[in-house]
Amino acid sequence: MTQPTLLSTTELSIGYNNICVASNVTLTLAGGDVLAVVGHNGSGKSTLIKTLLRALPPIKGELNWPNGRPEPIAYLGQRTDFDSQFPIRVSDLAAMGAWPKLGFFHKIDDECRTRISAALHRTGTSEIANMPLNKLSEGQLQRTLFARTMVQNAPLILLDEPFTAIDQDTETELLSLIGDWATEGRAVILVLHDLSAVLKYCNLALLLGDGQALFGNPREILAPRNLIRHKYLSKSRVDWMHDMYAQGGGKIV
Repeated sequence: MTQPTLLSTTELSIGYNNICVASNVTLTLAGGDVLAVVGHNGSGKSTLIKTLLRALPPIKGELNWPNGRPEPIAYLGQRTDFDSQFPIRVSDLAAMGAWPKLGFFHKIDDECRTRISAALHRTGTSEIANMPLNKLSEGQLQRTLFARTMVQNAPLILLDEPFTAIDQDTETELLSLIGDWATEGRAVILVLHDLSAVLKYCNLALLLGDGQALFGNPREILAPRNLIRHKYLSKSRVDWMHDMYAQGGGKIV
């Protein structure tokens, strides 16, 4: 069954103060898609996320939404945007995901409580629901932030570098959760650096670099020639990777 388009862009140019960092960003995202945004530092990954959130205006091009208005968006920013010393519990942080729909002056109803409980269970944070944030490990805090994202119950989810400073097991479990969101018909855009995870978990890739953008199938977009051209990897690094894979009987994309 074909899922509805949730977002598309046409020759979008993004940047700050009218200074373009990436141009010709053209993509289409439907329910069930998982789009990895890949690029070197300063290539425009977070700028794109902020543009989609309407925190930054496009410099040029078109940002198209169904019915002419933005879809509800769940957003999980970089950890530098979050104060883990804020004096609340795990369950309180997860419940904050209900605020966009309820506002500050409405009580959490039974439907929200059920959603919060399900989010804590799915992220493995039910047993630490009463623990203060400043007592959490990096992995526990990120699981809690994913629970808050779940509670927002949005069709479009933006994740800006969601796996920084967490262990491999936690990353794998959260990637599995992202797969569940896609199965539910949600669309996910995530800034990701692990190319192997992109190939395994994402059906679309957007490669940013050297002021340009490529969008499409991850195995085509992340081909070595593109990674070099968009300055994500040096040629010597790609050659080294080729040698390492060849010794193991495999090959890189």
